[in-house]
Amino acid sequence: MTYFADIPAIRYEGPQSDNPLAFRHYDAERVVLGKSMRDHLRWAVCYWHSFAWAGHDIFGAPTFERPWHPGTPATPELAQVKLDNAFDFFAKLGAPFYCFHDVDAMADHASIAAYSRELEAIADKMENKVAETGVQLLWGTANLFSHPRYAAGAATNPDPQIFAWAAHQVCSMLDVTHRLGGANYVLWGGREGYDTILNTNQAQELDQLGRFMAMVVEHKHKIGFDGAILIEPKPHEPTKHQYDRDTATVYGFLKRYGLEDEIQVNIEANHATLAGNTFEHEIATANALGIFGSIDINRGDPQNGWDTDQFPSNVPEMTLAMYHVLKGGGFSTGGFNFDAKLRRQSVDAEDLFHAHIGGVDVLAKALLNAAAIIKDGTLDRFVEDRYAGWSGSFGESILAGELTLAKAADHAVKSNSDPQPVSGRQEYLENLINRFV
Repeated sequence: MTYFADIPAIRYEGPQSDNPLAFRHYDAERVVLGKSMRDHLRWAVCYWHSFAWAGHDIFGAPTFERPWHPGTPATPELAQVKLDNAFDFFAKLGAPFYCFHDVDAMADHASIAAYSRELEAIADKMENKVAETGVQLLWGTANLFSHPRYAAGAATNPDPQIFAWAAHQVCSMLDVTHRLGGANYVLWGGREGYDTILNTNQAQELDQLGRFMAMVVEHKHKIGFDGAILIEPKPHEPTKHQYDRDTATVYGFLKRYGLEDEIQVNIEANHATLAGNTFEHEIATANALGIFGSIDINRGDPQNGWDTDQFPSNVPEMTLAMYHVLKGGGFSTGGFNFDAKLRRQSVDAEDLFHAHIGGVDVLAKALLNAAAIIKDGTLDRFVEDRYAGWSGSFGESILAGELTLAKAADHAVKSNSDPQPVSGRQEYLENLINRFV
């Protein structure tokens, strides 16, 4: 019997339902803009916050009492209990995907040989669970930040022996992700940065990180993994400064090391706001730069300055983000991963279902709203009209490189140009969006 044995399978019951264990907006087979909701959202449950986190924080002890004892060193037996309960949860929730770090699922290890043995053991069992339930792996990753060896970073560590340990973890987990049919592989540089610049050689560390990423791409091609390699931007926390600060920063890094056609971004909502950006800005930027890959969907608390990883609950905000996802063509290999955790006081088994049901319904409602905005077309027409001059012969000649700076200046003189400001109509557009939310 699992921890979730008393909870029924979650079904769609429609907007009028008052059942807290049912979807009100997420109808998996409903077609929106030519695709089912399931295919649009490609949502996943994360293994770490949902099954590995024990409900502790820096001020308090664990609050979650679960049969696999999260937060304690896992034996092979406890890893099996965790696996059974996780996949029972995925199946009952109707989740099409899940995500995990290596150490989230496997038994504890004291050496590199033990690491390899325990990872292979849990991968064997996970492969059977995937076949049994049909729940697919959205992405895999390696935890290169929790162990004390990574206190000064992994790929950016001053010690090349630690770089090699990190390489072993990523190589192993990329192999496992490929074996499990994963659609992506994610790298989060949680400690790829610095706490003080006094002891930091930035040029050295960036070159190390660039070489590490190139090695990952090389291994991807060697094993025939056809999923996407993703970097997850975050500006700080746990370090003072992280090199993958935001999407634009990541793109500059990729360009420097010739990886812009090999690696995309996995954008997290809470990381975007920590960087001082909006979530929709990060998505639009990734689309503009051609590196949009996947999303970790959560939110922060506007009164807190840290990564609170709360489940999404704001439909108007999510509508704007979803609009940019759809305008960029939607997901290819990526999806929405619920990188979010319960509050410490949410200690019941039902709370984990309530959190995911609410989050999925927020995405579904935002999808319907964003699709309605696109179908209406008013916003798209306004933006198109605003830039219409660049579709004329003069604008096109500038972008085609046919004019020098001097010739463009001559054009202004010869045409006796006197352009006047045109209203951006921000308030009108904000009112327009509110019609749909």
